[in-house]
Amino acid sequence: MFAVIKTGGKQYRVAANDLLKIEKLEAKVGDIVEIGNVLAHGEGENVTFGAPFVDGALVTAEVVEQGKNRTVIAFKKRRRQNSRRKIGHRQLLTTVRIAEILLGGAKPSKKAAAKAPEAKAEVAAEAKAEAAPKEAKAKKEPKSEAASGEEAKAAPLFKAPKGEPDDLTVIKGIGPVAAKDLAEQGIVTFAQLAKLTDKDVAKIDEHMPFSADQIKDWREQAKELAKK
Repeated sequence: MFAVIKTGGKQYRVAANDLLKIEKLEAKVGDIVEIGNVLAHGEGENVTFGAPFVDGALVTAEVVEQGKNRTVIAFKKRRRQNSRRKIGHRQLLTTVRIAEILLGGAKPSKKAAAKAPEAKAEVAAEAKAEAAPKEAKAKKEPKSEAASGEEAKAAPLFKAPKGEPDDLTVIKGIGPVAAKDLAEQGIVTFAQLAKLTDKDVAKIDEHMPFSADQIKDWREQAKELAKK
């Protein structure tokens, strides 16, 4: 027998003893939870549909683990607007094992709680199998936290020259924020801006929130300022 349930705004086709990851439920590991939103149930070709839910139908499940999904990164950049936004989201998940599919108002039995050790062992085995390749890779390529932090921070696009930097805000179109962004990428003098090639302009356009036209305009202004 199978059933189609709705939880966390999503629908799942389940059968007894299925291991399922759903959006977080407020329950402890080992608890039996009841999911009353049963959209359909059936066995073989005989299927009963609800309107929208089947009256008297109930699915019980045992909470096996409370955890999180992997992080999803949402990055948005608007060209020519000096606008970048990076947001991370990590969905809370509950791993459950489907215990019973009950029909006609039947009450759940207490035998479902006895399956906890077996379910936990299976989840632990799956977690260990997923962690094994990561541990092997970590042993093969040991890295300190400091090294990881340095790699996470991208290297600047250009090498800043020695000496006193120029005030790039003198150039029309470069404000304090834009000047700071340029300095972080190694551009700190009028001479550097004046010597930018078209290839350099394309590189800045690709990696920074400035358009090629903006950079070329700054380059022309920098050529005049570099002569002074």
